[in-house]
Amino acid sequence: MTRLLPLLAAVIFNFSAHGYDPKNVTVTGHELPAELVSVGVDEHLGAQLDLSLKFRDDSGEEVPLAQYFHKGKPVLMAMVYYNCPSLCNYHLNGLTEIMKSLKWTAGEKFDVVAISMDHTETPELAKPKKQNYVAAYGRLESEGGWHFLTGSKENVKTIADQLGFRFKWLEDKKQFAHAAVTYVVTPEGKISRYLHGIQPELNTLKLSLLEASNGKIGNAIEQVLMFCFKFDPTKNKYTLYAWNLMQIGAVMTVLLLAVFLLPVWWREQRR
Repeated sequence: MTRLLPLLAAVIFNFSAHGYDPKNVTVTGHELPAELVSVGVDEHLGAQLDLSLKFRDDSGEEVPLAQYFHKGKPVLMAMVYYNCPSLCNYHLNGLTEIMKSLKWTAGEKFDVVAISMDHTETPELAKPKKQNYVAAYGRLESEGGWHFLTGSKENVKTIADQLGFRFKWLEDKKQFAHAAVTYVVTPEGKISRYLHGIQPELNTLKLSLLEASNGKIGNAIEQVLMFCFKFDPTKNKYTLYAWNLMQIGAVMTVLLLAVFLLPVWWREQRR
């Protein structure tokens, strides 16, 4: 205690001597670094993507996005770049891991489309990236459902703007600053959901695909689950929807009453 007193006195003296000016305060810890100010995601739910935009697939062929959109099959999209030293790998790894827990297989019930934000990257880089993730997924029959694309600067910017994806090249670090988000897109090319973060929750991913497919995938029980849940953007996941639960409860009550009352009514009619 005796050692702290001189230190405390010095602090008080310094404070009183120089004064405190509330208008001259440097805020730290609550401000974004300058390089991240223009980076982020603006949600454009319901927006239509331009499926005529052309990109190169991992074989080098130039194809329109429309080639990856089929009736009844939603699409999981991600803006990444294949030379990314960290975040993109974590994002694709996380998505792949959670997809393993789905009984639906990529290529059969949905497709995965990754687009490089780096217009200088080539199919020669995209091809081994795709092969690595197909192998990590562990379902070799899904190869036709994975698509790693590269494109021109103009087309990359156009699709990024439509998705609301804002990224920035950091010259001093020689890498891109960007967010991690999975886009769930309907078979018609409309943005259905934004799943933020490296790895979406299993239930959230499942219900997002079910919703985007407009009920074209999933069994009857899963259709009922979709009816009971509603997406909460503040939590980035689906939560129980009270109004739908009340509706289901009302229907169940009517059915139960019918089960018990119909025999009584039938006996009365016979009498």
